[in-house]
Amino acid sequence: MADGQPVDPSIVDIDVLTEWMDREGLGSSPLESIEPLAGGTQNLLLRFVRDERTFILRRPPEHKRANSDETMRREARVLGALADTDVPHPRLIAAEGDIDVLGAAFYLMESIDGFQATSGLPEFHASDPAVRRSMGFSFVDALLSLHAVDPATKNLDGFGKPEGYLERQVPRWQSQLESYNEMEGYPGPDLPHLADIQAFLEVNQPEPSATGIIHGDYHLANVMFRRDAGEIAAIVDWELATRGDPLIDLGLVVAFWPEADGAAGMMSIQPWDGFPAIEELVAHYDANSPRDLSALDWYAVLACYKTGIILEGTYARAFAGKAPKEFGDLLHATTVGLFEKAGRIIRG
Repeated sequence: MADGQPVDPSIVDIDVLTEWMDREGLGSSPLESIEPLAGGTQNLLLRFVRDERTFILRRPPEHKRANSDETMRREARVLGALADTDVPHPRLIAAEGDIDVLGAAFYLMESIDGFQATSGLPEFHASDPAVRRSMGFSFVDALLSLHAVDPATKNLDGFGKPEGYLERQVPRWQSQLESYNEMEGYPGPDLPHLADIQAFLEVNQPEPSATGIIHGDYHLANVMFRRDAGEIAAIVDWELATRGDPLIDLGLVVAFWPEADGAAGMMSIQPWDGFPAIEELVAHYDANSPRDLSALDWYAVLACYKTGIILEGTYARAFAGKAPKEFGDLLHATTVGLFEKAGRIIRG
C-alpha cells in the first residue's frame, strides 16, 4: 500500500492484535514480517504476514483527531460495500470499530501489488509512452466503475448526506477560509480571483447528477498502478468518501491533472509524454457515462476552490507556529496555482 504514514510497531499491541485475529478466525500462527508502510499524511499502515497471508492494518495517527475513529469506521464501511464490484480497491478483510481493542478503530485489508506514479515510474512504464497513455485512461476507467455503483444496493443508508450536497459546498468552504483569520499572524487570504470564484460558484451551481459514491480525493497520488501494465491496481485513501454527486470527483481530475510538461504542484510525474490530455480524459468519461457534463467547469472550479482552501489552512497555521513555514509556503504556492487555474476556467 502507498497510503499512510510509517507507524512504529509499538503503537500497535501485537499480542492484542493477535488475540483479536484469533477471535475473528484470521489465522493461527504468530504475526511475522511486521513493517510500517509510508505514503500519505493522515493515517497509519502496518504490513505483516500470518499463515503466509499478507495483511495491511490501517488505523488513525498516534495523536488522533476528533473524528479519526469515525473516519476509520467509514472507510471500512465503504470498502466493504465495494466488495463484488468492478471498482479496483483494497479488499476489506475485517474491521474493528471498538477503540478498546487497540486504542483506536482499525481495519485489515488485502495488500496491493502496485506503485504510486507520483513517487516515480518503474522502467516498464517510464520507457513506453503507450503504457503511460493506458495509465491515463485506466485512471478514468477506475472512476467510471466507482460512479456506476448504485449506493442504494450497497447498504449505505445514512452514509453521508446526499440531499443538498452541492448547496452546502460554497458556504462550507467559505466559512473555513474565514476561520483562518483567527490564526495569530495570518495576514488573511491573498488569493487571486477569490471574489470571482465565489461569485461564479454561487451563480452557476448546477442541478446535481444522480447520487453515487464519491471518493472525495481522487487524484494521481491516491491510486496505485499495476507493475506489469498501464492499469489501475487500486484506488486508495477513502477517508473522504461519501454519497452525493459523483461529478465532484471528475472536477478534481480536471483540477489536478498535470499540464503538458507533467507538472501540477505535488502531482508531478516524469516522463509525462504519452499521458492523455485532460480533454481526452473528459471525452472518455463522457462517452462511457450517462451523466451530463455540461456544467463540468463548475465542478472543476469548485475542486480548485475547495482544495486550495484546505491547503491554505496549513499556511495559516504556519504563521501561528503550528506548522513548518517551508511546508506552509509550499502549500500556499499550490493554492495560488489552483486559484489561477480556476480563474482560467472561468474565463474560458
